Amino acid sequence: MVDKHLIEDIKHVSLSLFNKNFFGVYHGSISARVSSSGFIINSKDTILDEFTEDSLVKLDCKKRDYRWSMANPDVHIHEHIYETIPNAKYVCYTMPPYATAYSLKHGKVSPQDYFGQKVLGEVIVYDPKNIDDWMERAPYEIPRFFQKHDTHLLLIKGFGLISYDRDITEMAKKISILENSCRLLALSANL
Repeated sequence: MVDKHLIEDIKHVSLSLFNKNFFGVYHGSISARVSSSGFIINSKDTILDEFTEDSLVKLDCKKRDYRWSMANPDVHIHEHIYETIPNAKYVCYTMPPYATAYSLKHGKVSPQDYFGQKVLGEVIVYDPKNIDDWMERAPYEIPRFFQKHDTHLLLIKGFGLISYDRDITEMAKKISILENSCRLLALSANL
């Protein structure tokens, strides 16, 4: 049984991210650590604006069973982040449109707005290079990036944003600030 408060937090944040167009209908993932080797993640058929307890799959990293095949395709990225980053309590994969578009043309995001500068500072854009085998490499390269860099956000060129945090609200706030900073950079480029 999963804590009802935890499910409500995930449901609330998921709906908010969906309404901001950071999640697609079947695109995106959100998870939470529930034990030292266990976590919950949305299932592969979850529409992220209609989150319920049934939308979640509870997994144990030490025990592979049928539930792993029910989980979102990003499950191995989440699994390896939880294994390598002990303070990760929540993990999220989003595709905020301005940030993802910005990643196609730039190697870093240097926010010019107040909140972007104060909360995020500079954000590196990770180039996965060969996209043909990216999904096989991603579960290993993403946690390695987080171990080497003092950040909770990884903007991946043309792929989207992987984030983690101890606090689900802080995680959502940083995603939103990055998207807003990229939107402002795009708008100001046309002035």
